[in-house]
Amino acid sequence: MKKRMAAVLLVLVIALSSLTGCVKVVKIGEEGKLTGNTTFNADSDVASIWESKALPELNKKAVDLKTFLTESKGDLKSLAKKYGKYSMGSSGELSYVVKGTAKVTKIDQQKKAGYMEVTLDGYSGKEVIKLQIGTVFKGSAVRDSLDFIKYEDFKNQVQWAAVSQSIHTVILDKVVKPLNVSSLTGKTVEFVGCFTVDDNSELLITPVQISAK
Repeated sequence: MKKRMAAVLLVLVIALSSLTGCVKVVKIGEEGKLTGNTTFNADSDVASIWESKALPELNKKAVDLKTFLTESKGDLKSLAKKYGKYSMGSSGELSYVVKGTAKVTKIDQQKKAGYMEVTLDGYSGKEVIKLQIGTVFKGSAVRDSLDFIKYEDFKNQVQWAAVSQSIHTVILDKVVKPLNVSSLTGKTVEFVGCFTVDDNSELLITPVQISAK
């Protein structure tokens, strides 16, 4: 009898109110309708806001990479206040959103963390510029560049990490897979992407948009 009861168990949620003092009954899994606390699903949550919120914000923030590198004069952190965003407000990892037109000079798909090495049109600096193509994406530059995604809005570090992983899944499916990556060597690409400053010699950019000419 107890097992049968458990199979159809209803959750009793007591809503304390000095006016009504009522007791409301809701089904298991529907508690969020009353409490406002819904189950977190990084995959569906990220996919639902990618086109409507993430891309518009990133496109608006993106600074021309050639302009950025010329202005930085070899010190990428020097432009933090003007273009950057720290992962923890005023500290943590520093990320930038950039855009540019570049020629693909090398494609490395031997490892899971694949990349395309590119040279920017009209720029002859010493920095090595790479666009991540997966299937594994390093870092969390895209997540950390978005203003509307904040750590304090999530219950724990696991959910916070899941957001970045889901963003990378969307990028792989919607940005990278539609390209015939192996055929791009020597071709020109236009891109928008995010990178976290590691050192001043290399930029590892996670693209959020790419088109090949």
